[in-house]
Amino acid sequence: MHPRPAPDSFEVISTDLQVRDLADRLAEHSHLCFDTEFVSEHTYRSQLCLVQVAAPGILAVIDTLKAHDLEPFWRLLAEPGRTTVVHAGREELGFILHAIKARPSSLFDVQLAAGLIDHDFPAGYASIVRRFLNLPTNKGETRTDWRQRPLTQAQLEYAVDDVRHLEQLWRTMEGQLESLGRVDWMQQEMAAWQDDVEESFSRKRWRRVSGLNGLSRRELAVARELWHWRDAVAEQRDMPPKRVLRDDLLVELCKRKSADERQISAIRGMQRSDLRYILTGLSEAIGRGLALPEEECPGGERHRAPPPQLAMLGQFLATAVAGMCRSNRLAPALVGTSSDMRDLLAYKLGYFEDERMPLLATGWRAEVVGTLVDDLLAGRAALRIGDIRSHDPLVIERWGDR
Repeated sequence: MHPRPAPDSFEVISTDLQVRDLADRLAEHSHLCFDTEFVSEHTYRSQLCLVQVAAPGILAVIDTLKAHDLEPFWRLLAEPGRTTVVHAGREELGFILHAIKARPSSLFDVQLAAGLIDHDFPAGYASIVRRFLNLPTNKGETRTDWRQRPLTQAQLEYAVDDVRHLEQLWRTMEGQLESLGRVDWMQQEMAAWQDDVEESFSRKRWRRVSGLNGLSRRELAVARELWHWRDAVAEQRDMPPKRVLRDDLLVELCKRKSADERQISAIRGMQRSDLRYILTGLSEAIGRGLALPEEECPGGERHRAPPPQLAMLGQFLATAVAGMCRSNRLAPALVGTSSDMRDLLAYKLGYFEDERMPLLATGWRAEVVGTLVDDLLAGRAALRIGDIRSHDPLVIERWGDR
């Protein structure tokens, strides 16, 4: 039997044997809460430094620089029937996916839940704890280098504070979601969010390179090859990709369209000590992009130009939807952006040619946004100024309301 810890006490787990023992104790519960501390500036993938865990009668910090075999813990999260509670858990989900190639069986993110209950998204952990529980949180140690050892008691207390209130938040939010009739919305959002996170970790998103706008199809072909080469080198060396080759230099190489090693090394910014080790691979990547058949080059899709009034209408409708969201305890930023609204308008007007449906035309968002947008476009509703001293001075007026 393990006695329930005092409110401010916690365990520090530093061996693989202790991890297995912790996992055995956690397995007795149908839910657990966890958070991580990591450093992402120096390695290809974020370097996991601590895992903080909370469950009934359990409050623990796993030192992952000492205890290396976390598989019993990760496997526990994927077991059917267990709920895992996190806050802003993108990196946490990434660690699980990388470790065991599986998702938690049931995941609840309190940051997403807060956006479906209140009008603030994305909200930090401390803000959510204050708003929903009216409790203070530990504000120190925000600039800690979590790779350094030994960690002080203050650093460990700051880390464990990030899971101390997650169970109470989860139960409070579940009750509010149920009373608002939004449990199904939360389930939809968690599923879509996990799909997006998993795709971002598995899919090679070379178009995220900054500065690609305006490049020709041939130059984009070179950019894609350089991105894949850079990513492979970064993973092999365990370093951030931009330390292998900065985005601005990658784009400059695309514009030069030359695989000649002398011309590559003559570019300002390419005078570096490791150039001789990467120059051949760099040249070969450029050569592959230059040799690609024209019809296989990216960026050749043709789209009908949307009407110029689309941007103005998108801004107007986004303002109307934001006002409606605030009056209905929804975070406008979670519902969608002005860009999402333009996509919805393009879809309704026949200009949307993406393979996927617009975000605002699917799931619970279509339920929230669809009728209002249709009424505004058809003239059955109008947006006017109400009380100018109110936090929400804009009023949506439907003709049937009079």
